[in-house]
Amino acid sequence: MLSMLLTKLVATALVVIGVSVTVARLGPRLGGILAGTPIVLGPGYFFMLQEQSAEFVRSAVLSTLHALVATLLFSSCYVIAAARLGALGSLGLATLCWIPAAFLFSLLPGDIWAAVLLYIIVLAMAEGIRRALDLKQPVVVAGSGWFDLLLRGLLAGLVVGVATTLAARSGPVLSGVLVGFPVGLFTIGWTLHQRYGAEVARCTVSVAQHGMLSLVAFAVVTALMVGSVPPMATFVLALLASISVSMALFMLSRWRVRSVLSR
Repeated sequence: MLSMLLTKLVATALVVIGVSVTVARLGPRLGGILAGTPIVLGPGYFFMLQEQSAEFVRSAVLSTLHALVATLLFSSCYVIAAARLGALGSLGLATLCWIPAAFLFSLLPGDIWAAVLLYIIVLAMAEGIRRALDLKQPVVVAGSGWFDLLLRGLLAGLVVGVATTLAARSGPVLSGVLVGFPVGLFTIGWTLHQRYGAEVARCTVSVAQHGMLSLVAFAVVTALMVGSVPPMATFVLALLASISVSMALFMLSRWRVRSVLSR
């Protein structure tokens, strides 16, 4: 079991670091699209699809969607707390908000579409909070150092390894929730808060809420396709759906910027 855990940890870390480096080198257009891919959910469900039954994966996806709803609360909590607390305090408080929320949401009745509806409702609430705070500090696009990349990769690898190896023995709920932990937002918040201050980190984390729709797309397609098509085909279709949503969001953001500049 230990060797399997380490293999998943290293494999996931390499994927996350590789994608992060590629994003930095592709430039804002392709890099922005690639940044929205499920670099943690992807490896997690790649292993899960190979090792678990279709019913297990479907149940895990439902829990992951509930965890993504909790991640919206994580980001809102961080944005509010970071105005007064440091990086460690605000991220710690946001994590303490995410943990009970993710497990409480996983107890809610309903199917995959009920979870998506819940996500949309909470996203609207999070957007309302973001607008009420009126964050005007521009987002800083900065290259990540090797420490940042290693931290992100190791944290993602640990989450995926534990979720798909140890937690899987406890059932799909715990496994799905752990895979949905907001590794990306956590490391982004920590890095930007330390380097550029709270305002830059708050704005960046709040804007990242929209990009999470690509993760929702990945989860929904996985739930719909698993058991109907081979595992690898399920994974590829879910990944393509995620990339398509990221591309649409990226093009929409560019259109909005052009509209503002043309006025």
